[in-house]
Amino acid sequence: MPTCPTISGELTDLVPTSEGDLTLLASWFADPDFVEHWGGVPLSRAEVAAKYVGRRRPQVESFLIHAHGVPVGYAQYWHGGPDEGGIDMALTTGAQGRGLGPDATRALISHLCGTLGWQRITVDPLATNTRAIRAWQKAGFHHVSHAGASLLMEYRPAP
Repeated sequence: MPTCPTISGELTDLVPTSEGDLTLLASWFADPDFVEHWGGVPLSRAEVAAKYVGRRRPQVESFLIHAHGVPVGYAQYWHGGPDEGGIDMALTTGAQGRGLGPDATRALISHLCGTLGWQRITVDPLATNTRAIRAWQKAGFHHVSHAGASLLMEYRPAP
């Protein structure tokens, strides 16, 4: 299965995940702090293997977020139509508050809108996750609606 190339920001690199990343990802997704805003429930190794090491390509592209060569988080984008889709992202606790999330997001936006021609990107943070909401806003996302416990935010490239 072909993978997306590495996507680089100013502070981060998004490296496509592979089966070799399973142990690291399984440890992160088993950590209650890491999944606090990602469903809130730790995941089994089998669930992580099925969803986050690239087995859902090309519909979902999965990445490790690296800062200075060290993995600090996970990101994915998924196709919602021919020119739109969404992003999901989680950073390890030690990586938060350092501008890495907005940087990784801007790099993904550049790839999705510039390379793939997307016209709309959505994210759906929990309304209580103010840190994530601020990070998405710093990357250019705007609040669109409120559905249950989540906000719908979107990014549209300038015409």
